[in-house]
Amino acid sequence: QVQLVESGGGLVQPGGSLRLSCAASGSIFRINSMNWYRQAPGKQRELVAASTSGGSINYADSVKGRFSISRDNAKNTVYLQMNSLNPEDTAVYYCNAVKGLDSYWGQGTQVTVSS
Repeated sequence: QVQLVESGGGLVQPGGSLRLSCAASGSIFRINSMNWYRQAPGKQRELVAASTSGGSINYADSVKGRFSISRDNAKNTVYLQMNSLNPEDTAVYYCNAVKGLDSYWGQGTQVTVSS
């Protein structure tokens, strides 16, 4: 089992920045990828950024150039730096870990972009 705890969400004005954190604990050995998803009201959950253990990183087209995913392996933590936020980025953001055939989720953290 892998436990994931997100933090760092909140209310920010358009053009602002936030950094989300996701701390992993439990059976974290051989996690294949750590990812960030988001789900806006009335929409499906979508992949925002993915980071594999092999070093590959991918972003959704809508966040390229604005968001950055990074990992601190010593702290078992993955981050999502979000810059130039706009109202369309408003959503609940979820941390996800994939280990073999298993997928684990955090509880989510709300990000609201509004003036």
